[in-house]
Amino acid sequence: MPQLGVTGLDLAIIAAYLVSVTAIGLAVRRRAAKSVESYLLGDKSLPWYMLGLSNASGMFDISGTMWLVTIGFVYGLKSIWLPWLWPTFNQVFLMVFLSAWLRRSNVTTGAQWIETRFGSGFGARLSHMVVVVFALIGGLGFLAYGFVGLGKFVEIFIPWEAVQPYLGITVAPEHVPHLYGIVFTLVAVAYTVLGGMRSIVLADVLQFTIMTVSAVVVAVIAMTALAANPLVVPDGWMSPWFGWHLDLDWSGIIAEVNQKIASDQFSLFTIFFMMMVFKGILVSAAGPAPNYDMQKILATRSPREAAKMSGFVSLVLSPSRYLMITGFVVLGLLFYNRLDLVVGGQIDFEQILPSAINEFVPAGLTGLMLAGLAAAFVSTFAGTLNAAQAYVVNDLYHKYIDPKATHRRTVIVNYASGLLLVVVSIVLGFYAKNVNNLLQWIVSALWGAYLSSNVLKWYWWRFNGYGYFWGMVAGIVPALVFPAIWPQMLPLYYFPHLMAISLVGCLLGTYLTQPTNQETLKLFYRTVRPWGFWGPIRRLVEAEDPDFRRNRNFKRDMFNIVVGTAWQTALVALPIYFVLMQWTAVVVTAAIVAVTMLILKKTWYDKLEN
Repeated sequence: MPQLGVTGLDLAIIAAYLVSVTAIGLAVRRRAAKSVESYLLGDKSLPWYMLGLSNASGMFDISGTMWLVTIGFVYGLKSIWLPWLWPTFNQVFLMVFLSAWLRRSNVTTGAQWIETRFGSGFGARLSHMVVVVFALIGGLGFLAYGFVGLGKFVEIFIPWEAVQPYLGITVAPEHVPHLYGIVFTLVAVAYTVLGGMRSIVLADVLQFTIMTVSAVVVAVIAMTALAANPLVVPDGWMSPWFGWHLDLDWSGIIAEVNQKIASDQFSLFTIFFMMMVFKGILVSAAGPAPNYDMQKILATRSPREAAKMSGFVSLVLSPSRYLMITGFVVLGLLFYNRLDLVVGGQIDFEQILPSAINEFVPAGLTGLMLAGLAAAFVSTFAGTLNAAQAYVVNDLYHKYIDPKATHRRTVIVNYASGLLLVVVSIVLGFYAKNVNNLLQWIVSALWGAYLSSNVLKWYWWRFNGYGYFWGMVAGIVPALVFPAIWPQMLPLYYFPHLMAISLVGCLLGTYLTQPTNQETLKLFYRTVRPWGFWGPIRRLVEAEDPDFRRNRNFKRDMFNIVVGTAWQTALVALPIYFVLMQWTAVVVTAAIVAVTMLILKKTWYDKLEN
């Protein structure tokens, strides 16, 4: 019979965590039920630093951490650039100006924001529905695949064959991950559906604390092992800098890694890097997608606190997360032959994280680690579920079904929509093998379609609801088709074509229809105060209100984005160098962090409006 990869103490720690977060949901249930705003946004009364910790906890997910460990193992210090694929520096854009702009709108969801920008005409209604569809499909996709991924992770440590005799039930092997995933999903549902945003934030603070303690423990274990064993890596692995080609050769060390590099298609690294930065700037300028990140911004007390919250995410997330990531990278490199990375007869480098936990983390600490990684899943799941509920209740039920719903009925709809979304996501998860490609294409299409429309909505006054809608639609169709035409191509490389087609849809939809109502545009401009191409509307507002102050901060904001991105990247490199015990690099990187923070104190923090 297979043995458990965890001890009784480990299981007790995991159980204690599950009980704790469920208790949080029960404790704040009454307060969350006071109003829709209380349930979905915590009354907009939660401190910015707690919302920041909560947001960081949601980003400390299992699948992302496994991927970061893999690229750290393969690419070394050069891996600090690869998360720009997401892009991670979107948090800098949010910190510098976009969080404040979004919070000034004072809405509950991203779909409600559409009305503040495009009004209530037919074009605005089309745009509103596109955003709701984007949010719900994206949310269901994340919920479905998230819980299956967690189940597969847990199965490594708790083999079903070891626990089945004690439970007396039979489950098909292919559905064991689903069973484990459902257990953790029910916990997330309990505290999310009962306690809403306040419950999520309190649980996330607990979860982030667990993850930080786990990260420090892993880093200490790795540094102790590194002090006693030589680290054998290829030339260039210890440097973040690169030339036209990647030039990392693992021959004679771990030859299989060369195959991984070839399959990733990163060899022409300069071209890849330029495309990644180009895409990342545009995605960041578009603002947050309608997910848990946006909901945390809308839940802050003020635009100033929204900006501080977004900056705090980078400050707390990168150091703790990369202590853990680098710790596992070092352990994987030092003791590669002791890791079980073979899946289906082939080496899977994404198994480094779970295999290293199984091999190197002692009893008790394994339970803490698994509780922490499970917490990361639950945090992401809960935040995604809360955001999806917001769209169902505010943007579908209240808007189209029962605009005059009583408070009691709204609370019931909140609970029911949360449970329905979870049931649908679990059903999708059970059929993941059949719908995986389709759902991944849909989510990818929606993200591709999101870009052009959501950049223009902030910075160009003439852009209207029809332009927004047709820009999204024009992006969806080719994004669905391109992966079938070029199945072997990295999606990043056909991104410019996708963006251009979507942009054509935006322009045609805008210029073939009437502009948005001037009163709507003037109210939006006065409230949000964006910079960009708003000249005609600015002149109308200034004519009505000579005391109105336009936003002249474009150059300062761009400067702060450059400095902020350097600061965020140094925060990633610092814990990597620390665990690798490269003390000269630690001192230099720490100096960069200190200098960039001092600059941002003068040019960003001190300039935040009260």
